[in-house]
Amino acid sequence: MQNLIAFAGQIEETEKCHWISRLSKKIPLADIIAVEDLTVDQRDLVEIAIVANPDPETLSVLPNLKWVHSVWAGVERMIEQLADQNLMITRLKDPELARTMAEASLAWTLYIHRNMPEYAKQQRAKKWKELPYRKASQVTVGILGLGSLGARSAEVLRVNGFSVHGWSRTEKQLEGIRCLSGDSGLSNLLCSSDILIVLLPLTNETRGLLGARLLKSMKKGASVINFARGPIVDVAILEDLLDTGHLSHAVLDVFDEEPLDPSSTLWSHPDITILPHISAPTDMETASEIVGANVMRFLETGELPEIVDTSRGY
Repeated sequence: MQNLIAFAGQIEETEKCHWISRLSKKIPLADIIAVEDLTVDQRDLVEIAIVANPDPETLSVLPNLKWVHSVWAGVERMIEQLADQNLMITRLKDPELARTMAEASLAWTLYIHRNMPEYAKQQRAKKWKELPYRKASQVTVGILGLGSLGARSAEVLRVNGFSVHGWSRTEKQLEGIRCLSGDSGLSNLLCSSDILIVLLPLTNETRGLLGARLLKSMKKGASVINFARGPIVDVAILEDLLDTGHLSHAVLDVFDEEPLDPSSTLWSHPDITILPHISAPTDMETASEIVGANVMRFLETGELPEIVDTSRGY
């Protein structure tokens, strides 16, 4: 009997069909069916699900489900919502995702470094004024999180001339990057960074990490780029520090609730750039290759890819 795999996701129907079509070509040993299209008897046969931000209620109809493979890198919501189902979870680790995030890190670092927010203000005011220029080597970019995304971003920024410092929970070594860890390392990174890029996973330890104490410890005139998860940064404190001039600008791609509510004051803040969670979108082609290879390996040999440590959150 052909293996049966469920696909579940809170995504548009057209996108769901594209995922199933691509994954079916990569996993010829299985039939991949949207969970809502499974018969009652088929639901009992499913042990593997491939998911894109699934509704936990949808997966609860699969009584024998054991392993969930996400087509996205972030799985903190799944860990929380599926905690009572005792499932093994694999998140997407895609070099293309790291490349795309590094591209975004460089683009928005340059946006701040070359004074683009200030020049936009000057244009609106019809003001012709040259602002002082600093070399990239005179600018310290701090990266919070040196996983695959952070490490690649750090390297790209270093190659482009910036002085790059990075912080991680455990000690790491990256060529040409000043690597810090621990509480003292975190404090050091924050007080020395001209531009701070947040690339941490959302865990119990990182939720609310950048609150009043740490944000106020940043050097005057520094900027913040959050490409990680909204709840890591206290945006109310961030707004206050932008209003007082302690911080100069923030680029926010992620929020506590998405889409961002039209009534949010963040939209109209003159020193905040809003992005609709686009810094590193999943590439369907490369993600399908990776997920397909992982599932095929399991079906042929029983070997599982890396499983998320739910106690750490990644």
